[in-house]
Amino acid sequence: MKHQVRVLKTDEELQAALKRLSMLMSTELSTGSDEEAEFELLELVIGAYERDHVRRPFVSALEAINFRMEQQKLTRKDLEPFIGSQSKVSEVLAGKRPLSLQMIQRLHNGLGIPAKALIDGSSHDEATLELADSYPIEKLPLKEMRERGLVTSTVRDAAEKQVRAFLERVAHLAHEPALLRAPLHQSGGRTMDTHALFIWRAVVVDKAHQNPPQGIYKAGTITPTWLRDLAKLSRFEQGPKLAQEFLSQHGICLVTELPFKKTYLDGCAMLDGDRPIIGLTLRHDRVDNFWFALLHEAVHVQKHLTPQCRFIADNLDDKGRAGQSQEDEADLGAQEALIPPELWAAAKVQHTHSAEDARELAALAGVAPAIVAGRVRHQTGNWRLLSNLISEAGSVKPWFQVVA
Repeated sequence: MKHQVRVLKTDEELQAALKRLSMLMSTELSTGSDEEAEFELLELVIGAYERDHVRRPFVSALEAINFRMEQQKLTRKDLEPFIGSQSKVSEVLAGKRPLSLQMIQRLHNGLGIPAKALIDGSSHDEATLELADSYPIEKLPLKEMRERGLVTSTVRDAAEKQVRAFLERVAHLAHEPALLRAPLHQSGGRTMDTHALFIWRAVVVDKAHQNPPQGIYKAGTITPTWLRDLAKLSRFEQGPKLAQEFLSQHGICLVTELPFKKTYLDGCAMLDGDRPIIGLTLRHDRVDNFWFALLHEAVHVQKHLTPQCRFIADNLDDKGRAGQSQEDEADLGAQEALIPPELWAAAKVQHTHSAEDARELAALAGVAPAIVAGRVRHQTGNWRLLSNLISEAGSVKPWFQVVA
């Protein structure tokens, strides 16, 4: 984000923020862009400053629209180019549909309605805006959503209402008002289906709020020693569940949710306010993959999540990730947490590929033998090596009651 948004402390800063907001209003903001995120943050800091420092009559968005309609003798039909279909116009004028960012821009640029009136008066339900404009119902993975119980109706209008109700609830739960609209920082070169990813993200946030962490996350909690302690839990059969409890004690939510089609997703790291959430898909239901993905996302939480970078999605199979600094750093951090570099450098299993040597290294590193097997297979590119250690470790999904 080129323009850093800070808490406003003076009237001069307020005027500068309003000027920047007006400038953004006159441009085309693409979904998930840094400019859109900046617009969201400007709304928040301007609103917070004016609540504390500025006293003025409140004009709702609906009042502003009705005033302009009366002033210019406009009909509901005249509003369709700015708001959308006849039904959307009716819902907005009835107070049943909040204004989306696109609607606000069109009304401001086309009819000259002050942006502040439109923004202040809009309840701005973030999830509803996403669904209404950026994520149309016909592009959402409705079939998979029905299979997961997120939607029950097969009738389009009823299904849309159910999806909107779900997203509204998630948006109200989130500590960060714009979490569901946070720009996507995607690893690799294979493009994910953003509509399916949006729903997956919402489900993860919902699950995180259903089972909040026991502790409060503090910046600086995650250190190399902390990551090693987490990795060593892999030596226990119930290690995945112990990891979830360990993270919870430190204020981090670990959520598992199967991937939607065309997301090519292994996991994500995101910030909900000050609370980190790690989401894993378990699409490769192996112990070695679980622990590498978990440690990879934990390094993202440690080093890469910021108010400007609140959501990182990872396809760990994508070779296009190579050379991306954040991904290289997260990969290296995960590798060194699982098997310290000095142990790996001296490991016989690198050359022998024997199960006995793999178990010996695992004992020295304090991790599951499957993790050593996974490292050897990844390093050599031979996925048939040490398959007995992978199969012996079993499945991860039962620990989280995940049914494929």
